[in-house]
Amino acid sequence: MTDPRDAELRRPTERMPRVNEPMAHVNEPMPRRVNEQVVEEVVERDDYRRVRTVRAVCAVIDVLCWMFAIVLFVHIFLVIAEANTTNGFFQFVSGWADGITLGLDGLFTPENAKVATLLNEGLAAVLWLVIGALLTSLITRLALPVDHRRAWYRRTVRP
Repeated sequence: MTDPRDAELRRPTERMPRVNEPMAHVNEPMPRRVNEQVVEEVVERDDYRRVRTVRAVCAVIDVLCWMFAIVLFVHIFLVIAEANTTNGFFQFVSGWADGITLGLDGLFTPENAKVATLLNEGLAAVLWLVIGALLTSLITRLALPVDHRRAWYRRTVRP
């Protein structure tokens, strides 16, 4: 009895280019074998620029939202650790944090200023991360072609 893979193992192999040999065939599409005949396919993607632009915009949104959240977390840490408020770094971080709190400065008003900072700016930091995730998800779902979107799979068990 013969193994069906024997025919595949006996087919001629393609010659590999040498190290210093000019590679004129690099930009050519890879040939595909169908019934021992070479069939070449040329696949052109006209949506490449759109995909690249959408992914770049989403990356910028992610970086900005994470940067805002990190600034708020650093400010929370500096306030809880009782850092010197006259220090230039503290004032720089505090100035940034005041501008990106999304208006949540006085939402929670506990007696302790540290707890108030933790709650108000912590909520703002979490909201920045949620806003970034929602924006990038919405942009990719609306602007990317179907075959470039993230795939959501559901596992089903069939009898």
